[in-house]
Amino acid sequence: MIKSYINNWLFFLLFISAVSLSGQNATYFTPELSIGISAASNENFPDRNLQLQGLLHFTKSNLQTDQEWAQWLNRPQTGITLGYTNFGNNGSLGSAYSILPFLEFNNFKSTRWTTMIGLGGSYFTKKFDPIANFDNRAVATDITWSFRAFTYYTFLKKSNIHWRVGLGLFHHSNGHTRLPNNGYNSFLVSLAAQINPTASLGPSSKSKRPVRTRYNYLTVRTGVGQNVFNDGDPFNNKKEVYTISGEYGKVFNKTLRLGIGAFYRVYEHYYDYINDNEFLVRDGERFASLRENPWNNASNIALYTRGELLLNHIGIELMLGVNLHKPAYQIDWYLNEGWDFAPREIPDVWVFGEFNSKYKLKEIFTTRLGLNYYLKGTDTFTKHNLVAGIHLNTNLGQADFTEVSIGYVYSFGLKEKKK
Repeated sequence: MIKSYINNWLFFLLFISAVSLSGQNATYFTPELSIGISAASNENFPDRNLQLQGLLHFTKSNLQTDQEWAQWLNRPQTGITLGYTNFGNNGSLGSAYSILPFLEFNNFKSTRWTTMIGLGGSYFTKKFDPIANFDNRAVATDITWSFRAFTYYTFLKKSNIHWRVGLGLFHHSNGHTRLPNNGYNSFLVSLAAQINPTASLGPSSKSKRPVRTRYNYLTVRTGVGQNVFNDGDPFNNKKEVYTISGEYGKVFNKTLRLGIGAFYRVYEHYYDYINDNEFLVRDGERFASLRENPWNNASNIALYTRGELLLNHIGIELMLGVNLHKPAYQIDWYLNEGWDFAPREIPDVWVFGEFNSKYKLKEIFTTRLGLNYYLKGTDTFTKHNLVAGIHLNTNLGQADFTEVSIGYVYSFGLKEKKK
């Protein structure tokens, strides 16, 4: 059941997107055409023409809402993007179909310059195949994470159409759920037409600016993630990563959550590799000492700080942590940063990864990015709440595993700042 849920987590994004478009505000739409290039994901990456992309944004202005997050954030636009991408080589790279919830902010208090940030997922029609599509090592799964960041300039405003040009990037990665996972990084320019963006929305809400507030919270969370160990057989099958965490922090103006916490994780792949006496932990090999306590050495303990932007039921989360204990990551780096497709029995001529400064940074720092859904909206103070989320966990930006989680939040000590 968990595996099926993780493999089909785009349904979660569809739900998040539906919530982001609900409410009193009218919605308008924006077709957009983009053209650009996809950087080579690996050596001998297939030849390709320019990338072509068609997008349709469904946008809510949030001008009419009285929710506090919209007022404190100067009423950013929210919505959902549906997209189609052709990577310029149908035979090897194919196409992608994307869905991304997004936020769009005005830049420098200007109504002409804006920035749109979207985080979601994509379905690919072509992926890596060791026989039929070996040179495309960008993605090895049907579904990937997708991240989009664009800056727009509105150069012409008509009564019913606002024309604008855009510049930005689009990234795809499967979150280490199967290897190879070099990902797509694309750089694009675009032309877009906002259809009826003002007439359908009406005037801004006249509500008073909300009172400044802050309160404390405690939360516990448990998560189940999936990743693979290596792109060689038999280690390219998904196994679980189990996490439990606790956190304390404060919420400011019912919009910004800042907290500190700790988590404990166990990697099933690490445990099985050590416990099954695989090549690199055998007597005489470099990591033989890890066999003394497989469970402990397959574990990960870290301290972290976390920020979350609260949009009532929706939360956008970013975490930065410091690992205190993660012994088996040595094997992970040593094997995966060397030659590709390592066999189970590794020959003497094999080249492994080096424990350089890049390794040290990724061994120390852990990060997480994702979306949360709160059962009770955070626009109203409530003592007890439940939260579910989907997250991409990384080793300082390098994908580690994709995770689903549930948690309980206890809030207390509400204080209001008098005007």
